[in-house]
Amino acid sequence: MLGAGSVGCMRRAVVGLLCVAALVSCSTGSAQNVEPVEPAPALDYVALGDSGASGPLIPQSTGTAGCLQSDSNYPHVLAGLIGARSFVDVSCSGARSENIATDVQSTNSGPIPLQIDALSEETDLVTITIGGNDVDLVSSARGCVNFSPEPSGSSCADALTAGGTDVIGDAITEAAPNWGQVLDAIAGRAPNADIVVVGYGTYVRPGGCYGTQPVWARDADYLQASVDRLNDALAEQAEDHGARFVDVRPVSIGHDACAAPDERYLEGVIPANPAAPLHPTAAGMAAFAQVVADSLTLS
Repeated sequence: MLGAGSVGCMRRAVVGLLCVAALVSCSTGSAQNVEPVEPAPALDYVALGDSGASGPLIPQSTGTAGCLQSDSNYPHVLAGLIGARSFVDVSCSGARSENIATDVQSTNSGPIPLQIDALSEETDLVTITIGGNDVDLVSSARGCVNFSPEPSGSSCADALTAGGTDVIGDAITEAAPNWGQVLDAIAGRAPNADIVVVGYGTYVRPGGCYGTQPVWARDADYLQASVDRLNDALAEQAEDHGARFVDVRPVSIGHDACAAPDERYLEGVIPANPAAPLHPTAAGMAAFAQVVADSLTLS
């Protein structure tokens, strides 16, 4: 037999359940004219992009070997955060914008189908990180390594901006229209999808951190300014072509390649975590996924 206390607890539990079901106020006992809250829809999610999405050298590897894709990259983490109904990740290290919709990508494990082939009219969400390889950003950054402080060596910023030009900046200007075309192609293949362009992070703080990363201060500033210019161009193309841009620079401030190894979201030219040089760490991927997930709740 239940005691009075047990009966009271059961009664309160039942009342609580009824209150939730009817959306009434338990504190006042009066009904509220509130519409039932619809649960978030289950999404069919497809991830596209380059190594900024695939997560090279972050354990554990998954997918096609030549794509160096990790199951801890931001698309995989995001799929879990949003409870995706279905999830396909075709991001691939080394991908350029043409590998999304027009040109098959070659890898050391063979050709990779067009990433856009993973999309359909049933696709609800598409994320894409692309553009860095179009402007040879990583290879340019590798050319900025100086193992001796100034003046022993040469500045990559000086070389890349000689004669009043800006090699990376000019490449961004030239490539930007291609990103818009890619977004149009995605929209055509997945007309019902929310298309989210996920940018590149804050790789290095102002002035760099020579001694931790072997890049002179002015070269570090030039590289991050180039990343910022790339992000700005991606954001503009997203706005012009009906997509949304998610900026992951703010969340990575203080977690750049100069930070302590256990605080890095992005590695420098000398990694201290299981990640490719100049790429996100597992912690960075998790942080970026959360930023994207938060943006979806606000859209």
